[in-house]
Amino acid sequence: MAAAAKEILTRRPVAATIRLTVPAGGARPAPPVGPALGQYRLNLMAFCKDFNARTQKYKPDTPMAVTITAFKDNSFEFTVKSPTVSWYIKKAAGVDKGSTRPGHLTVTTLSVRHVYEIAKVKQTDPFCQYMPLESICKSIIGTANSMGIKIVQDLE
Repeated sequence: MAAAAKEILTRRPVAATIRLTVPAGGARPAPPVGPALGQYRLNLMAFCKDFNARTQKYKPDTPMAVTITAFKDNSFEFTVKSPTVSWYIKKAAGVDKGSTRPGHLTVTTLSVRHVYEIAKVKQTDPFCQYMPLESICKSIIGTANSMGIKIVQDLE
């Protein structure tokens, strides 16, 4: 009980929660990062260095979703998520965009192996950490179907 009370007392007041999509290893104090963090008087260079260090294992220009929690004392914390499922599907399928008429027009096909690999990468995300791999695969298949991409057992 005392530990919970101590945590409540030491909790810092939050000024804002900022959600951005920034290319991996490409955070610079220019837009979109600069104006978003500047209005809360956060240290831009500290964020850019930390973000670029955390995302250096990804290929450059991979769109990374980042959630920044800005505190009232001008400090911040941030979590980096892996790219969206639709981005992975488009890269695996080799297409620029999905179907204009999903359900009627199939753009391309993907194998179940591709879906499994995407699910393994997404399982490292903080929000998908405790989800079973089968549930993540079902979600990826649903996203692919809504993009007009058919999932098959094996590619011919």
